[in-house]
Amino acid sequence: MPKTRKDGQPRKEELPAPIRRSSAKAQRTFAKAHDSAAEEYGEGRRAHQVGYAALKHSFEKVGDHWEPKDDRGPSDAQARGGRGTNRPTAGGVDANASKKHLYDLARRLDVSGRSQMTKDELVTAIQRANDRANADARAGS
Repeated sequence: MPKTRKDGQPRKEELPAPIRRSSAKAQRTFAKAHDSAAEEYGEGRRAHQVGYAALKHSFEKVGDHWEPKDDRGPSDAQARGGRGTNRPTAGGVDANASKKHLYDLARRLDVSGRSQMTKDELVTAIQRANDRANADARAGS
């Protein structure tokens, strides 16, 4: 189903919950990329992947929603594309961000043991914290 109305605004009821809890810009970014891909490839998994790929270039997952990134660009090796694009994704965490940024995010998400973690461990811990926040938001709504 199209994620945007004729006026270009996103159909919020059709967006994934974490995107509905995000800014209007994040909603538009996902919806327009998704709809463009759905026209090209048909509705389904590929259209969703394109929508999320576009979203990850400008936004990062923080808890149960998406927030603007400081710097645009791919968030992980999978989002970068090119050869071997069947790599694991960081699930919306900007794995290309600095360790300090990841540490600050981990602090906001109350990740325990963050001061002893490597950059890769911070990415994984933030992913888990995001998943928990998402589950909590689903249970509460």
